[in-house]
Amino acid sequence: MTKNLDLDGLQSIADNYDLFYIDLWGVIHNGVKLHNSAIATLNELKKKNKSFVLLTNAPRPNTTVNKFLEKMGMSEDLREHVFTSGEAALNFLKTSFKSKNFFHIGPPRDFDLFNEFKNNKSTELNESEYLLCTGLFDEHEDDLSYYKNLLEKYTTKKMICTNPDLIVDRGNIREMCAGSVAMVFEKMGGEVIYFGKPHAEVYNQSIDNIGKKVLAIGDNLNTDIKGANLLNYHSLLVCNGIHKEEIQNKGVIEVSKEYEAIVNFTQTELKW
Repeated sequence: MTKNLDLDGLQSIADNYDLFYIDLWGVIHNGVKLHNSAIATLNELKKKNKSFVLLTNAPRPNTTVNKFLEKMGMSEDLREHVFTSGEAALNFLKTSFKSKNFFHIGPPRDFDLFNEFKNNKSTELNESEYLLCTGLFDEHEDDLSYYKNLLEKYTTKKMICTNPDLIVDRGNIREMCAGSVAMVFEKMGGEVIYFGKPHAEVYNQSIDNIGKKVLAIGDNLNTDIKGANLLNYHSLLVCNGIHKEEIQNKGVIEVSKEYEAIVNFTQTELKW
């Protein structure tokens, strides 16, 4: 049964949990500015000495996202535990793929993800040993057919996808993410190794969660909530995020069923 916490607030259930995984993009900020009520909630969790991880499907190292949050005005004490899908992918690449040549699919702003092995970046698809997808090319950010044509001869190569999200809202602008390209590649028969929510590595690498009672908070049913479901965590869906219009039109129960996701709690926005 799904319970709405708009009246009671997160404070009404906070003492039931030891650890909170909280989505960044969509819950704490919208890519442009911080959400004040969410920041106030983090401060309240801090006062109660509750552990929380700011978990994000960002195809960048932890340090890069931390600097981004600092520029947005988030205090240092709230940024103690930031963990990204990019960091989880990077840990894998450094141990298993570091000496292999790769072809990068994504914008130049993501280059810092592979600074340590940038000399292995290939400019030619046929010369690469694997594909590293962090997003869409700036010049082809709305055309998935371009990626189908680009990759159809290379489905024998593995793709590392550093952001499983299909779409994200940057302010009022909707953008496609790396997951959209990976989906096209999979439909053509290609193999994709994903790093980020809902996959377990990003949770388990971020903090010791063994034996903890966990609440996962997010706005994406496909990633945040399904990740919680797969790991048997309780979940809280923030309804004014990526599914806002769907929920307004159909209601949260119906939308959750459509995505085959189990939602324990809802809030319009994260609020203490």
